[in-house]
Amino acid sequence: MILLRVTIFFLVMLLLPDWYIHRIYIKGKNNRLYGRLLWWPTIALLVLLAGSIVFHDYVHNYFGIYLIIALCFCIPKLTFMFFSLLFRGINKLTGLHLPHATISTLPALAMLGYILFGAIKGKENFKVREVTFYSENLPETFDGYRILQISDIHSGSWKGNRGALEKAMDICNLQKADLALFTGDLVNSRADELLEFTDVFARLKATDGVYSVLGNHDYGTYVKWNSEADRLANIDSLIVRENRMGWKMLNNSHTIIRKGNDSIAVIGVENSGRPPFPDYARLKDASKGTEGMFQILMSHDPTHWRREVLPDTDIELTLSGHTHDMQITFFGFSVSSFIYPEHNGMYMEGNRGLYVNIGLGHVLFPMRLGAWPEITIITLKKK
Repeated sequence: MILLRVTIFFLVMLLLPDWYIHRIYIKGKNNRLYGRLLWWPTIALLVLLAGSIVFHDYVHNYFGIYLIIALCFCIPKLTFMFFSLLFRGINKLTGLHLPHATISTLPALAMLGYILFGAIKGKENFKVREVTFYSENLPETFDGYRILQISDIHSGSWKGNRGALEKAMDICNLQKADLALFTGDLVNSRADELLEFTDVFARLKATDGVYSVLGNHDYGTYVKWNSEADRLANIDSLIVRENRMGWKMLNNSHTIIRKGNDSIAVIGVENSGRPPFPDYARLKDASKGTEGMFQILMSHDPTHWRREVLPDTDIELTLSGHTHDMQITFFGFSVSSFIYPEHNGMYMEGNRGLYVNIGLGHVLFPMRLGAWPEITIITLKKK
């Protein structure tokens, strides 16, 4: 059902503006050249989309480029259609004769430039988002405690671009956080993606340490291995390398952060997703011994919150990633809302919260637009 809705959405994005432009500006004007220029790119994109689905195993490495090209066509045309409707409506209501085609072309070209910015620079347009979480259960000495959250780095997507990740780690350290938490997907699939960046990630510092969990990509299920033993060895290698970086893996376990006579618990579970994503979390085991404390849970997939965290625990604050907000947001809207009820930012159920970080990196297509790469600072406050 979700796949059907997403497919329909993209078909509408491709076909609706072409139908509108043909009906208003081309039909009946006997201009075959404009008709071809309008329809042939869309037909080619639809054929390529069908081919990429059928021959996915052979062309998946190029699908990201296809998506960027498709956006360069459909988004400017959708923008043109919107402004054309607006100014044609103004003309009809006021009796004016505004050149609606010419005026509508300008924002369409601006949108094309915006998309190109997202493809060229958007993935490095790091943004710091600051939020505050209030709780009656927070110990007094932790009032004002600053937690830095990053997620979904996807190291393999940064190959040859150390400078961008160095900049990101520098921004993280400038926040002077008390605690740094990484909520999964450090690699695309293979642990050796880290080799180029181990020293870069080792720069990340926080007063009470850096902790991490595994995400769905960290299990290496998106590439073919010679054997299951090789895949499992890859996970072990990833964990060892994270520990060498100074990141402490909470693999279905927890740690206690102490300040004076007060303490809070930081719990980390393995990935817990809905199919086809793996579910290896053992939340009960991970949180054993933290009962009655203020608890922070790191769980990569935000769907875990409603499936298990809310109904079965008293955990106050859950931190997740995974969604990337699909790496594209227009006017506050993302296709990820079709898939994930909680996909970007803070969500509350009573006094209990879930924060979804939309990720620092990118995967599938090398682009961020609107859903800029995120560094989050969460300040804990006594309610």
